[in-house]
Amino acid sequence: MVIIGLLLSLIFEKLNAVPSWTVILILSTLLVPMAVSVMRGHHGWTRMLGLGMTGVITLGLVISLVFLLYALFNHTTTAADLFGSAALLWICNIGVFAVWYWEIDRGGPLKRHSEKSDRPDFLFPQMTFEITGWAAWIPMFPDYLYLAFNTNTAFSPTDTMVLSSRAKLLMMVQSCISLVIVAVLAARAINIA
Repeated sequence: MVIIGLLLSLIFEKLNAVPSWTVILILSTLLVPMAVSVMRGHHGWTRMLGLGMTGVITLGLVISLVFLLYALFNHTTTAADLFGSAALLWICNIGVFAVWYWEIDRGGPLKRHSEKSDRPDFLFPQMTFEITGWAAWIPMFPDYLYLAFNTNTAFSPTDTMVLSSRAKLLMMVQSCISLVIVAVLAARAINIA
Protein backbone atom coordinates (compact mmCIF):
# COMPACT_ATOMS: atom_id res chain seq x y z
CA MET A 1 0.00 0.00 0.00
CA VAL A 2 2.94 2.30 0.64
CA ILE A 3 4.09 1.75 -2.97
CA ILE A 4 0.62 2.68 -4.25
CA GLY A 5 0.68 5.78 -2.01
CA LEU A 6 4.07 6.74 -3.44
CA LEU A 7 2.76 6.31 -6.99
CA LEU A 8 -0.25 8.49 -6.18
CA SER A 9 2.07 11.16 -4.82
CA LEU A 10 3.99 11.16 -8.11
CA ILE A 11 0.91 12.22 -10.03
CA PHE A 12 1.20 15.72 -11.38
CA GLU A 13 0.55 18.28 -8.60
CA LYS A 14 -2.30 20.02 -10.45
CA LEU A 15 -4.37 16.83 -10.45
CA ASN A 16 -4.75 16.78 -6.67
CA ALA A 17 -6.94 18.89 -4.42
CA VAL A 18 -4.39 18.45 -1.65
CA PRO A 19 -0.59 18.41 -1.72
CA SER A 20 0.90 15.22 -3.14
CA TRP A 21 2.48 14.25 0.20
CA THR A 22 -0.90 14.13 2.02
CA VAL A 23 -1.63 10.47 1.18
CA ILE A 24 1.88 9.45 2.26
CA LEU A 25 1.49 11.38 5.54
CA ILE A 26 -1.85 9.70 6.34
CA LEU A 27 -0.50 6.24 5.44
CA SER A 28 2.64 6.81 7.51
CA THR A 29 0.50 7.87 10.45
CA LEU A 30 -1.60 4.70 10.13
CA LEU A 31 1.47 2.47 9.73
CA VAL A 32 2.66 3.14 13.28
CA PRO A 33 -0.43 1.71 15.05
CA MET A 34 -0.58 -1.05 12.45
CA ALA A 35 3.00 -2.12 13.22
CA VAL A 36 2.21 -2.11 16.94
CA SER A 37 -0.96 -4.09 16.28
CA VAL A 38 0.93 -6.69 14.22
CA MET A 39 3.67 -7.06 16.85
CA ARG A 40 1.12 -7.53 19.64
CA GLY A 41 -0.97 -9.98 17.62
CA HIS A 42 -4.16 -7.88 17.60
CA HIS A 43 -5.47 -9.25 14.33
CA GLY A 44 -8.80 -7.41 14.51
CA TRP A 45 -7.07 -4.03 14.82
CA THR A 46 -4.59 -4.95 12.10
CA ARG A 47 -7.45 -5.79 9.74
CA MET A 48 -9.35 -2.58 10.55
CA LEU A 49 -6.23 -0.46 10.03
CA GLY A 50 -5.47 -2.29 6.78
CA LEU A 51 -8.98 -1.67 5.48
CA GLY A 52 -8.72 1.97 6.61
CA MET A 53 -5.43 2.41 4.74
CA THR A 54 -6.96 0.84 1.64
CA GLY A 55 -9.91 3.23 1.95
CA VAL A 56 -7.53 6.23 2.16
CA ILE A 57 -5.70 5.05 -0.97
CA THR A 58 -9.00 4.49 -2.79
CA LEU A 59 -10.19 7.97 -1.87
CA GLY A 60 -6.90 9.43 -3.12
CA LEU A 61 -7.32 7.50 -6.37
CA VAL A 62 -10.87 8.77 -6.93
CA ILE A 63 -9.92 12.38 -6.12
CA SER A 64 -7.01 12.19 -8.56
CA LEU A 65 -9.33 10.76 -11.21
CA VAL A 66 -11.77 13.65 -10.78
CA PHE A 67 -8.94 16.14 -11.19
CA LEU A 68 -7.62 14.20 -14.20
CA LEU A 69 -11.00 14.73 -15.87
CA TYR A 70 -10.95 18.40 -14.88
CA ALA A 71 -7.46 18.81 -16.35
CA LEU A 72 -8.54 17.08 -19.56
CA PHE A 73 -11.56 19.24 -20.24
CA ASN A 74 -10.10 22.53 -19.03
CA HIS A 75 -6.69 22.09 -20.67
CA THR A 76 -4.85 22.90 -17.43
CA THR A 77 -1.96 20.52 -18.10
CA THR A 78 0.21 19.33 -20.97
CA ALA A 79 -0.54 16.17 -22.91
CA ALA A 80 2.59 14.47 -21.53
CA ASP A 81 1.58 15.19 -17.93
CA LEU A 82 -1.95 14.00 -18.67
CA PHE A 83 -0.71 10.73 -20.18
CA GLY A 84 1.74 10.15 -17.35
CA SER A 85 -0.86 10.83 -14.67
CA ALA A 86 -3.43 8.62 -16.38
CA ALA A 87 -0.91 5.77 -16.67
CA LEU A 88 0.00 6.06 -12.98
CA LEU A 89 -3.69 6.13 -12.01
CA TRP A 90 -4.31 3.03 -14.11
CA ILE A 91 -1.47 1.19 -12.36
CA CYS A 92 -2.66 2.41 -8.94
CA ASN A 93 -6.16 1.17 -9.76
CA ILE A 94 -4.77 -2.35 -10.21
CA GLY A 95 -2.86 -2.21 -6.94
CA VAL A 96 -5.69 -0.71 -4.89
CA PHE A 97 -8.26 -3.26 -5.99
CA ALA A 98 -5.82 -6.18 -5.67
CA VAL A 99 -5.51 -5.18 -2.01
CA TRP A 100 -9.31 -4.87 -1.65
CA TYR A 101 -9.87 -8.33 -3.14
CA TRP A 102 -7.11 -9.82 -0.97
CA GLU A 103 -8.60 -8.21 2.14
CA ILE A 104 -12.24 -9.21 1.61
CA ASP A 105 -12.08 -12.73 0.16
CA ARG A 106 -13.06 -15.29 2.82
CA GLY A 107 -12.72 -12.74 5.62
CA GLY A 108 -9.16 -11.67 4.84
CA PRO A 109 -5.75 -13.32 4.66
CA LEU A 110 -5.65 -14.50 8.27
CA LYS A 111 -9.04 -16.23 8.13
CA ARG A 112 -8.30 -17.60 4.66
CA HIS A 113 -5.25 -19.46 5.97
CA SER A 114 -7.00 -20.75 9.09
CA GLU A 115 -9.68 -23.34 9.53
CA LYS A 116 -12.35 -20.66 10.13
CA SER A 117 -12.54 -18.86 6.80
CA ASP A 118 -15.75 -17.19 5.64
CA ARG A 119 -17.53 -18.11 2.43
CA PRO A 120 -15.45 -17.30 -0.66
CA ASP A 121 -16.07 -14.08 -2.55
CA PHE A 122 -14.24 -15.42 -5.60
CA LEU A 123 -14.13 -18.85 -7.20
CA PHE A 124 -10.70 -19.33 -8.75
CA PRO A 125 -10.31 -22.11 -11.35
CA GLN A 126 -7.93 -24.03 -9.06
CA MET A 127 -10.72 -24.35 -6.50
CA THR A 128 -12.78 -26.42 -8.97
CA PHE A 129 -10.08 -29.00 -9.73
CA GLU A 130 -10.47 -32.45 -8.28
CA ILE A 131 -6.93 -33.28 -9.33
CA THR A 132 -4.53 -34.38 -6.62
CA GLY A 133 -2.45 -31.49 -5.31
CA TRP A 134 -5.06 -28.75 -5.77
CA ALA A 135 -7.42 -29.72 -2.94
CA ALA A 136 -5.72 -27.51 -0.35
CA TRP A 137 -5.00 -24.61 -2.72
CA ILE A 138 -5.49 -21.14 -1.23
CA PRO A 139 -5.21 -17.94 -3.29
CA MET A 140 -2.23 -15.72 -2.50
CA PHE A 141 -1.73 -12.00 -3.21
CA PRO A 142 -0.43 -12.57 -6.80
CA ASP A 143 -3.74 -14.30 -7.59
CA TYR A 144 -5.67 -11.18 -6.52
CA LEU A 145 -3.19 -8.97 -8.40
CA TYR A 146 -3.85 -11.02 -11.53
CA LEU A 147 -7.61 -10.72 -10.95
CA ALA A 148 -7.32 -6.93 -10.55
CA PHE A 149 -5.13 -6.67 -13.67
CA ASN A 150 -7.68 -8.61 -15.74
CA THR A 151 -10.52 -6.50 -14.41
CA ASN A 152 -8.60 -3.34 -15.30
CA THR A 153 -7.80 -4.46 -18.85
CA ALA A 154 -10.84 -6.53 -19.85
CA PHE A 155 -13.37 -4.79 -17.55
CA SER A 156 -14.26 -8.29 -16.34
CA PRO A 157 -12.74 -10.95 -14.09
CA THR A 158 -12.02 -13.32 -17.04
CA ASP A 159 -11.35 -16.77 -15.50
CA THR A 160 -12.47 -16.11 -11.91
CA MET A 161 -16.10 -16.25 -10.85
CA VAL A 162 -17.34 -13.43 -8.63
CA LEU A 163 -19.65 -14.85 -5.96
CA SER A 164 -20.50 -12.16 -3.40
CA SER A 165 -22.32 -8.87 -3.82
CA ARG A 166 -19.50 -6.87 -2.22
CA ALA A 167 -16.96 -8.34 -4.64
CA LYS A 168 -19.27 -7.56 -7.57
CA LEU A 169 -19.63 -3.95 -6.40
CA LEU A 170 -15.87 -3.56 -6.01
CA MET A 171 -15.32 -4.98 -9.50
CA MET A 172 -17.89 -2.57 -10.95
CA VAL A 173 -16.12 0.37 -9.31
CA GLN A 174 -12.72 -0.82 -10.54
CA SER A 175 -14.00 -1.32 -14.09
CA CYS A 176 -15.63 2.13 -14.11
CA ILE A 177 -12.42 3.81 -12.92
CA SER A 178 -10.38 1.94 -15.52
CA LEU A 179 -12.87 2.78 -18.26
CA VAL A 180 -12.74 6.49 -17.39
CA ILE A 181 -8.93 6.46 -17.42
CA VAL A 182 -8.83 4.67 -20.78
CA ALA A 183 -11.44 7.11 -22.16
CA VAL A 184 -9.30 10.05 -21.00
CA LEU A 185 -6.27 8.61 -22.76
CA ALA A 186 -8.27 7.91 -25.93
CA ALA A 187 -9.87 11.39 -25.89
CA ARG A 188 -6.48 13.03 -25.55
CA ALA A 189 -4.91 10.76 -28.17
CA ILE A 190 -7.51 11.66 -30.80
CA ASN A 191 -7.56 15.25 -29.57
CA ILE A 192 -11.26 15.39 -28.61
CA ALA A 193 -10.56 17.23 -25.40
